[in-house]
Amino acid sequence: MRTVSSRQNPLVRGFREAASHPGAEGLVLLDGLHLVRDAREAGLPLHTVAVSTHALTHSHETASLVDALDADGVDVVEVSDAVMSAISPVRTPSGLTALASRETADLDDLADVSTPLVVAAIDVQDPGNLGALIRAAEAGGATGVIVCGASAHPLAWKTLRGSMGSALRLPLAIAPDIDAVLTFAATHGLTSVATTARDGRAPTDMALTRPTLFLLGAEGGGLTDAVVAACDARVTIPMQPPVESLNVAVAAALLVYEARRQRIAGRPGAR
Repeated sequence: MRTVSSRQNPLVRGFREAASHPGAEGLVLLDGLHLVRDAREAGLPLHTVAVSTHALTHSHETASLVDALDADGVDVVEVSDAVMSAISPVRTPSGLTALASRETADLDDLADVSTPLVVAAIDVQDPGNLGALIRAAEAGGATGVIVCGASAHPLAWKTLRGSMGSALRLPLAIAPDIDAVLTFAATHGLTSVATTARDGRAPTDMALTRPTLFLLGAEGGGLTDAVVAACDARVTIPMQPPVESLNVAVAAALLVYEARRQRIAGRPGAR
């Protein structure tokens, strides 16, 4: 294990570049014990792992993981607290950061399963919300997530933290525009379902056992009228007044879990 104590070391620039340009050259920045461990368990190539002297000597979990990574042949670097503060993007560094390979999928790859259940995030700008949406999608059995428009980057460090590791495992694709998303659905036979605040069918009344694409819009504004009109169907989650909307990740979870329930039961509307 080598050591780095200077903030001018090229290592610092490499970590900062990964934080500023997620996915560039196929690299992402992971911050924290759990994300680094999830990446290893997911089989992602880990290129460089930086651990602070304090974390190495005061955290048994960190020390054990570092030993395992070192045995894997990963480039593990012990750094000073000053260097860790320079390479970690968080205000209070966890003491363990890493650079890992993680690339997004092609859109068509998301249809390469028997019965696709895909969630499209359109203009979801908050990386924490996008990360939570990805986590809900994986937990409910979605087969992939599409990110489009002004959405946060699905591999940004804040999104990765918000996903609690799900963004390291679930297939993710970035679409250039909404037309590409709708073309993907039409080409591969997915029913495109727009989420709307009103005038849609309840998810329990829809047939979600077939290949399905849920489209969820920006925080506050939702999907545009043009996008809603271009979809095959509309879904509205019933809510008790005066509540009119839900967090986008919560909405995604409710929809995906209803699709999961129907698929397990084998028919729509089954109780």
